[in-house]
Amino acid sequence: MLFNSVSFAVFLPIVFVLYWFATRGNYKVQNVLLLVASYYFYACWDWRFLFLLIFSTFLDFYTGLKMADAKTQKTKTFWFWLSVVVNLGFLGIFKYYNFFADSFADGLSLLGIHAGFWSLQVILPVGISFYTFHGLSYVIDVYKDKIKPEKNIVDYSVFVSFFPLLVAGPIERATHLLPQIQCQRDFNYAKAKDGLRQILWGLFKKVVIADNCAEFANLIFNNHEDYSGSSLIIGAVLFAFQIYGDFSGYSDIAIGTAKLFGIDLLKNFAFPYFSRDIAEFWRRWHISLSSWFRDYLYIPLGGSKGGVGTKVRNIFIIFLVSGFWHGANWTFIAWGFVNALFIMPSVLFNTNRNNLDIVAQGRIFPTFKELASVIITFCLTVFCWIFFRSENLSHAISYISGIFSMSVFTVPNVKLGIKLWFLLPFFIVEWFGREHEYAISKIEMTFPAPVRWGFYYAVIIAVLYFAGSGQQFIYFQF
Repeated sequence: MLFNSVSFAVFLPIVFVLYWFATRGNYKVQNVLLLVASYYFYACWDWRFLFLLIFSTFLDFYTGLKMADAKTQKTKTFWFWLSVVVNLGFLGIFKYYNFFADSFADGLSLLGIHAGFWSLQVILPVGISFYTFHGLSYVIDVYKDKIKPEKNIVDYSVFVSFFPLLVAGPIERATHLLPQIQCQRDFNYAKAKDGLRQILWGLFKKVVIADNCAEFANLIFNNHEDYSGSSLIIGAVLFAFQIYGDFSGYSDIAIGTAKLFGIDLLKNFAFPYFSRDIAEFWRRWHISLSSWFRDYLYIPLGGSKGGVGTKVRNIFIIFLVSGFWHGANWTFIAWGFVNALFIMPSVLFNTNRNNLDIVAQGRIFPTFKELASVIITFCLTVFCWIFFRSENLSHAISYISGIFSMSVFTVPNVKLGIKLWFLLPFFIVEWFGREHEYAISKIEMTFPAPVRWGFYYAVIIAVLYFAGSGQQFIYFQF
């Protein structure tokens, strides 16, 4: 069930009405309804994998209780590692088994040994990387005595499987979401209206920006031998807008949908393409994943403490693991490696926290230095996205080689459609809304009603005009 589908447009109002009117404001009944709705939502993808989600949920819930009841540290550690190994084991089998089998076979073939390995003929369970990390964060926090184990299975299950975030995040923390699930929630008109506004902007990002950019980005990437270097640059830039519109659009819809039910989810994007260096970009892109790796991997490894060797090691570990999390392909590992290279200077020279505020804060226009920094950072990010988008490493190298050729100085030989003109107003709206939670969150306080509603209707018309294809979100494959 896609957020940009008719089925979800029917599903959401039904759940909303039942949630606020049929439960009589009883949050325990509301939680049961949310759990049933979430399991139905997930079963619409493939009901067979619903059992995997339920098993993972029960395992982590039971592990939390057993760790709390453990009489010795050894017993507590046993239950902790049992949950970690089983969860990562499922993730490894479904997501990475074929990758390791194929890579090992390729390695043997280089030695003249030809071996065939059994491959797993099964689709990747949607959202497995996300709900696995939900559970792991809970288990780790209980193990480190940061939180008490949850004793209500319904509440914990809603935390893991709340349908807005189930298949592509944000990756929530028990410390943030569980307290909201376990308290009375009263309907808040202002929050619901804000949620609808954020859903609308998320749909615009996905349907109007991402899907239209995808049409041309796919054409150029899939036939890169036929295009000049200048055209390949356009293709890479369009993919950068595609993945931003697609994934941040999903996050906006998820966060906006949660607001309809009186629940606040973690912010996942903060206008990353206005970053002035790579370190700032990673504080603004997929924030819930970046902070997850920071708290549960980077800091336990020592973070930025210690000598230069320790810093370099930890940075490469965090980015290589992040790349591998995204997919079982060497292109994602290369993407993580190149990002590690790009961020390394700011880490080594302790400039990685120089840009903590938004660019040109309190001003309409940036300074020349700020503008140059944003453009350079965007170019570096676009270069990294080439690895992310490519089918394999040879594809990425061939694409990059095409850019760094004499044809880069020629007129682009790609015919762009008029639909891409939406990028200009999109960029303008994002820029003027960059200091807020999402681009149009404060539009109600900024413009008079006629202008405001004219803008809303224009966005709705654009979404309806380009709707219909129901293209899947990019991050569903992760």
